[in-house]
Amino acid sequence: MTAITNAPAPAAIDPLACLRGVTRTRGRVRVLDEVDLTVPPGEVTALLGVNGAGKSTTIDILLGLQPADRGEARLFGRPPADPVARRRIGVMLQQAQLPERLQVGELLALVRSWYPAPHSPADCVALAGLEGLLARRYGRLSGGQQRRVQFALALCGRPQLLFLDEPTTGLDPEARQQVWLAIRALVAGGVGVLLTTHDMTEAQALADRVVVLAAGRVCVAGSVDAVRARVAQRRVACDSALPESEIATWSGVASVPRTGHRLTIVADDAESVVRRLLQADPHAGGLEVRRADLAEALTAMPGQAQAGADA
Repeated sequence: MTAITNAPAPAAIDPLACLRGVTRTRGRVRVLDEVDLTVPPGEVTALLGVNGAGKSTTIDILLGLQPADRGEARLFGRPPADPVARRRIGVMLQQAQLPERLQVGELLALVRSWYPAPHSPADCVALAGLEGLLARRYGRLSGGQQRRVQFALALCGRPQLLFLDEPTTGLDPEARQQVWLAIRALVAGGVGVLLTTHDMTEAQALADRVVVLAAGRVCVAGSVDAVRARVAQRRVACDSALPESEIATWSGVASVPRTGHRLTIVADDAESVVRRLLQADPHAGGLEVRRADLAEALTAMPGQAQAGADA
C-alpha cells in the first residue's frame, strides 16, 4: 500500500500533541503524576500499561474531555478543546455508538462532510477494507466489520494526528494485517499516531516509540529498539529433548521455558550456550538466537512484570 498524503502541517508545530508535567487527581487518588508525553508527526507512539495505569485519563486530557489539575496539555500548540486543533485529529475509541440504521456509505458521507478536504470515499474503503459493505446497515454488521467502519470514520477527515484505542480488537488476522498496512501508509505520509493496545505483538509491529504508564507515572519511555536493547540477555530457541533441569544448571542461564519439544534458553552469553547445547545434543534442530522482544523486555525490567503481559 502506498503512503497516504495528509494535509500539509504548519512548519512550526512539532510535536503534534504533548503533555508536560501533567497531574490529574480524582478524590484522593493521583491518576496521573507529572506525566510527560509527546506525539511527533510521522511516527507511532504506543501508550502502554495495565488497566488503571492512567492511559484513558491521558487520552481524555489530550482530547479535551477532562482538564489537567497541573501541567500543560497541547494539541498542535493549542488547548486540546480548541476547535481548530480538534478538526485536525481523528479518533477511534474502544467503544463507539453509531446510528445502527444508517448504511455504511451514509455514515462515511456524513462524517466526510464535516471536513474541508477529506479522503475520497474510495481511499477510505481501500484503507479500512470496506469493500462490499457500503450498502449494509451499520447495526447488521459483525463486531469486526463495525471496527473497520470506525477506523474508516477516524481517518476519513485526513487527520494529521490519529488516536487509536485497541484498533484491531475483534478483527480476524487478515483484517488486522490490512489495518496495520493502512496505519503504516498513513504514518509514511506524515500522520502521527497515538496507539493504545494490549497486544504487544501489535505494539512491536507498529510503534516507533513506547511510553509505559504504571500507577499514573511514566516508568518506561523510548524507542522500541532502545527498550529492547536494555535487556542484555538473549533467547536461544531450539527443538531438543534435553531436560530443562539440566540446562538450568549451565552458567549464565536464567530460565528454560519449554513448549512441547521447543526450548527457549534465556542466557547472558548466547554463544557459549549454543556451543554447550550442540555438545549435549548434536541432534538439536531449529536453532534460533534472538534478543528480547518488546513484551519480554518490559517484563524483564524491575517492577514491570505486568507491563509486558497486560500493557
